[in-house]
Parts: sequence; structure tokens; C-alpha cells
Amino acid sequence: MNSFEKILTQYEPMISSCIRKLNIYKNHDLYKQAGRIALWKAWIKFDEAKGEFAPYAYRCIYGTILDELKKEKHVEETINPMEDEKLSFLLEHVLERSIQNEDLNLALEQLTTNERALILWIFVEGISLQQAATRAGITIPGIKKRRERMLRKLREMMQNKK
Repeated sequence: MNSFEKILTQYEPMISSCIRKLNIYKNHDLYKQAGRIALWKAWIKFDEAKGEFAPYAYRCIYGTILDELKKEKHVEETINPMEDEKLSFLLEHVLERSIQNEDLNLALEQLTTNERALILWIFVEGISLQQAATRAGITIPGIKKRRERMLRKLREMMQNKK
């Protein structure tokens, strides 16, 4: 039989015909390559004693492209829903956090000005208890006690919201 390059040139229209017959409208290069590989395998395995090469090549090409389509469909069905599930989970999580943040904002509004200032210093600015005590003009144990009372108060307000 001829060299594979000649066979490929001769049967390239057959590969394109299979792609059209299967109504493939995207990823043409992927399916053409699958058809070429199928043609090469058919060329390697072909036994002249069993019949003509053209029908054998056609069935190999058509079957391989069909298998490739099935793989692509499987990937689309399994991967995309997983992405959708992730997105759904993230949106639910963001919604839950925004509700919690809204509840926290309402609870923070109920604190006194001094209590809110202390929360800002410690939790937002991230200053040490020593620095907070200096700013407030009280001792470190006094700051610790105020922080403890404020956090307890916030917890109770947040739990009452639920």
C-alpha cells in the first residue's frame, strides 16, 4: 500500500465529510485530528484479504469521531454542572455572609461611641491592648474587661437576631 502521507491526502475529504455528517459545528481541528489518527490506525491494521480499504477507513474515522463527540458531551455534562454548583455555593455563602454582616452592623450601631471606638482600635486597626489602654487612658486589665463585656454584648445581640 502507499505511504501514509498519500493516504492522508486522499482521505482528508472523507474526514471532513464525517464531521459534516455528524453536524459538528465547533472544535473542527480536534475532530479532524481524531479522524486523522483513526485513518492512521486503520491504515496500520488493514488486511487486504478482508476487503476494500475505503469502507473500512470510513467506519474507523466515523466511529472515532463519534467517540470523541461522546467524550466531549460527557465533559460538558460533568464539568459545567460542577462549576454551576460551585457558583451556587459561593453565592449562597456570600449572601449568608452579607446577612451576618448586616446583623453585625445593626448590633454595632447599638453600642456606645466609646465601645465602637475600642472595637475599631482593636479589631480594625489591630493595635495592641497596651496602645488601646493608652488611648483610652485606662489600665490594660480595664481594656481587657471592656473588650470582654463588649464581645459578650455583641454575641448576645447577634444570637437574638437568629
